[in-house]
Amino acid sequence: MKALRSLLPLAATLTAITFTSPLVATNGMNMEGYGPIATAMGGTSMAFDNGTAAVINNPATLGLMAERARLDIALGVLGPDITATNPAGARADSQATAFYMPAFGYARRSGNLTYGLGVFGQGGMGCQYDANSWRGLGFGLENRTEVSVGRVIAPLVWKVNDRLHIAATADFLWAGMDLKMAMSGTQFFDLVMPTSQQFGRASGTIVQSFSGMMSQLPAGTNVDYAYFNFSNGNAFTGAARGYGYAGKVGVVYRANDQLTLGLTYHSKSALSDLKATGAAVSFQLNIPGMGAMAQTLTGEMKVNNFEWPAMLGAGVAYRPNERWLIAADVREIFWASVMKQFAMTFTASSAASNGSFAGQTLNAALFQEWRDQLVGQIGAAYQATDRLTLRFGGTLSSDPIPSKYLNCLFPATIEKHLTIGCGWKIDERSTVDFSFTHGFEVADTNGYGIRITHAQNNAQLMYSYRF
Repeated sequence: MKALRSLLPLAATLTAITFTSPLVATNGMNMEGYGPIATAMGGTSMAFDNGTAAVINNPATLGLMAERARLDIALGVLGPDITATNPAGARADSQATAFYMPAFGYARRSGNLTYGLGVFGQGGMGCQYDANSWRGLGFGLENRTEVSVGRVIAPLVWKVNDRLHIAATADFLWAGMDLKMAMSGTQFFDLVMPTSQQFGRASGTIVQSFSGMMSQLPAGTNVDYAYFNFSNGNAFTGAARGYGYAGKVGVVYRANDQLTLGLTYHSKSALSDLKATGAAVSFQLNIPGMGAMAQTLTGEMKVNNFEWPAMLGAGVAYRPNERWLIAADVREIFWASVMKQFAMTFTASSAASNGSFAGQTLNAALFQEWRDQLVGQIGAAYQATDRLTLRFGGTLSSDPIPSKYLNCLFPATIEKHLTIGCGWKIDERSTVDFSFTHGFEVADTNGYGIRITHAQNNAQLMYSYRF
């Protein structure tokens, strides 16, 4: 326990860094793999020792580590390539092309128990479109999202016998979000008109007051745009934040010296609503004879019922000889229960600038209707020399997002990955592991006729020290 206590300051520092790291994930909002050992092998991780990334994969595999204790420090680089093309053929390329994600893990075995601590980024989404692109609607409106979820994880693994390990974790979660989202008048009216609402809905006293105001304006008055903005403009912190908890259980069974089986279940999260002060909702009217009239309301924004889904995973690992390891996993991610809609509540403050809207509320929901996602992963490792291990693999998954509701601010659509990597043994205690992942481009067109393409190149590097 003394060694664990001595590492707590480092863990706290990495927690703070990870807290501020926006992520762009590739299996829905999940990463294609956690830790470079598993990621290089197609993200497989259910049934073999893949380091302390086990705490976010299958925690029971921590019991398979050969050494008494292990420390992992890792850095991931995520490189999304996202483009949104409108029906007229105008392109908008996302300027968010690199995100950095640190991770930390420590585990120690004491008798039949293994315990430790891990800090990992779970996943998220993010992109940014220039204000002068077509996404700015001709009014210089920047469009930007950053969604990140991370965990501090405390695992406990029990060695039942030489063949069976069972495990559980307690997870503390945090979530952060920035949003700058412009809607055309047509999109906004789809939300507020009860006879429409094909892509979402809006209600509340602000909508009622807005409708009353529109009825008093001259015929032909149009809405140029509506604009939601809760973003602190910082690349490392989200304006809206929430906290909560979750847990995992896992099992590893070594059938014989060659074959190992693994199973894990990750619970659905229990997060608080994400809250942002200093948020704003703006709209601009174009009034005949008067021209453009813009109004910005300030107040508090809450993102309601944002949760991370449950996941069920199973896998096998097979060693045909001492140099080869072959693994295959399958996972079901239960997005359908948590991604039916993206819901926000805005409450205008009592500031004089809000006028008659002061104290009023706007409830807005964008339909999502994500489907549960099946992910298949396969990979292999080959020990080329006493020091060098080569790894490779791939993943194939279903797309959880219905085309109609695909939003170019939330393009979590990649279905196929090719992964490679290696490990280098520096000495008896130290190793370095690396992975590179290519997410093949996916193109889809949503209900507004906007074509969205998304590809990704990611890398992870990890230093490990064994005690």
